[in-house]
Amino acid sequence: MNAPIIDPLQGDFPEVIEEYLEHGLMKCIAFNRRGTLLAAGCSDGSCVIWDFETRGIAKELKDRDCSAAITSVCWSKYGHRILVSAADKSLTLWDVVSGQKVTHIVLQQTPLQARLHPGSSMPSVCLACPLSSAPVIVDFSTGDTTALPVTVPDMGNVVAPPSRNKFPDGAPYTLTAACFNKNGDLVYVGNSKGEILIIDHKNVKVLAMVPISSGAVVKNIVFSRNGQHLLTNSSDRIIRIYENILPLKDGLGALHDLNKTIKEEDTLENLKAVGSKCLVLFREFQDSITKTHWKAPCFSGDGEWVISASASKGEHKIYIWDRAGHLVKILEGPKEQLIDLAWHPVHPIIVSVSLTGLVYIWAKDYTENWSAFAPDFKELEENEEYVEREDEFDLVPETEKVKESDINEDDEVDIVTVEKDPFSDSDMSQDELCFLPATPCPDDPQQQDKRVGSSSKLIDSNHSGSPLSEENGQNGQNGQAVHNASSPLEEDTAGGNQLKRKRKLSEKGLELQAEKVRKPMKPLKSTGRSSKTKNKSVVDQDSGNGLYADDGSDDY
Repeated sequence: MNAPIIDPLQGDFPEVIEEYLEHGLMKCIAFNRRGTLLAAGCSDGSCVIWDFETRGIAKELKDRDCSAAITSVCWSKYGHRILVSAADKSLTLWDVVSGQKVTHIVLQQTPLQARLHPGSSMPSVCLACPLSSAPVIVDFSTGDTTALPVTVPDMGNVVAPPSRNKFPDGAPYTLTAACFNKNGDLVYVGNSKGEILIIDHKNVKVLAMVPISSGAVVKNIVFSRNGQHLLTNSSDRIIRIYENILPLKDGLGALHDLNKTIKEEDTLENLKAVGSKCLVLFREFQDSITKTHWKAPCFSGDGEWVISASASKGEHKIYIWDRAGHLVKILEGPKEQLIDLAWHPVHPIIVSVSLTGLVYIWAKDYTENWSAFAPDFKELEENEEYVEREDEFDLVPETEKVKESDINEDDEVDIVTVEKDPFSDSDMSQDELCFLPATPCPDDPQQQDKRVGSSSKLIDSNHSGSPLSEENGQNGQNGQAVHNASSPLEEDTAGGNQLKRKRKLSEKGLELQAEKVRKPMKPLKSTGRSSKTKNKSVVDQDSGNGLYADDGSDDY
């Protein structure tokens, strides 16, 4: 954004619904790293990619074998791959440019969320959170799945014991949420016991544990874009923000060093001690009055704002907090339940998905601030009388106009180096996919057949004479004048390609002409006065020849 021309008192967050996107019944959304493309999963199993600059559909990914609703979508680091999880327990990896399937894997449980490895440009590993089992690491190259531990027992092993929570039919149920860290070498898992586990997913080992004060079930766990803060949403209706103390690039190595320095007799206490060196509670957000349950919480692109949606049915409310913990805005949309939420990576734009399948785009309502362009510009509430100064319009000598400048005009201007994007850490040397070429959509065959049929009917009607034209032709052969007001130009076949423009008759003339058509023409009787009538020329509609009808005889 153009920071110098934005009023800092307005706040850099959305305020109103700018427009909405409509295509099928959309369920979930995700931006690419630059925010130029928006992927939306639909209820019919398709994934639609929107060009966010033009608000048009750039590509549609559709698997003929999958008709189940999409539960989540995720972009790869440089935007060349999209991972789609569906309600039929499948994971599909797509190539965005070609629109072809790269890998298709079916899990044992329905994945509610799936995330690609964030540290690889062409990831072959993803993290999936199934409905009623522990999170799994899926290797697309081999098809293997590795379950991650979700609890830490008091004894030394880290294998998750059977959960006491049951479905009505007796199936084991463990509510967990998981996500990669920024570099992708660690997995943070929030379990149903109110604990955050830090796991080495390659060795399947719990390295640290951070307990939540209330012990409530963790429903969502999300890292900020810069990897410095971690957000958790718990069943106690509190959103917590933790500050990540571990280094961003080698967090796994730092954890191993902490485990070597901290040695407690109890394994659980040792994991808690290491966890206290990894995450520190920073802020808590809640609605202390209404005690609202939260859904789809996330950070803004720069990490300065935290947003979440109300989980109440029939409400489309988005709450916005700053990192200091103050509630700065509540966005109220249509009376439709909100099911997914995303903040644009670069701009102050929020995109929300309603239960009806519409995607609403929330943008900032900018007000004009002309003083940002001219510091000496003064905005007036009403007209004021201005008195010019004595020397305001006096000529200034050229010597006073020329001032010495500290800028060396001989220095070369660098127009090649690209400034680093403050909201993105991607390597500019990589072939990052920001836009997709527009492909025209083929016409519907049924609509095309209708157009062809209507055009053929139109051609036939032009070549074949209508009943009115046939009647006019017969009247023309009988020497009667008929006026056709539908066509302003008629072609004269006898005279070649010459065109005659018909003169528009008056109302009186039209009435007389209509009477002549209804009644046969009779010769006028001679009278004492001499009268002379002029011949009238009409153009026959069928043949185009000029026919002359004598309106009377010259009597003397």
